[in-house]
Amino acid sequence: MTELITRDDLKAAIDSGAVTVIDALGGMYYEQQHLPGALPLVAADVADGAESLLPDKDAAIVTYCSNEACPNSQAVAQRLVTAGYTNVRKYREGIQDWVAAGLPVESGAYVVA
Repeated sequence: MTELITRDDLKAAIDSGAVTVIDALGGMYYEQQHLPGALPLVAADVADGAESLLPDKDAAIVTYCSNEACPNSQAVAQRLVTAGYTNVRKYREGIQDWVAAGLPVESGAYVVA
């Protein structure tokens, strides 16, 4: 099981720029709302897309999806670990918890810079 991160610790890490956040829902869910600065990456795309999206395999990464019942964040986290990423954690409570706490979200499609 992937190490967990709390909402407060994740918010502090996002605010300080110390983490890369991965939205494991992707697609229209990502476009509707995602955590600040989150990048979309679903389990099916980890093998082909992770290295370009996440070039530093030792960087702090946190995956999330909708809520505790959603398996997507664990699936992405496990595939990242299998691909050699060394510092992967999961925000188990997901975006529903984040929004319920009144924290900011972003919307729109991901644009490669």
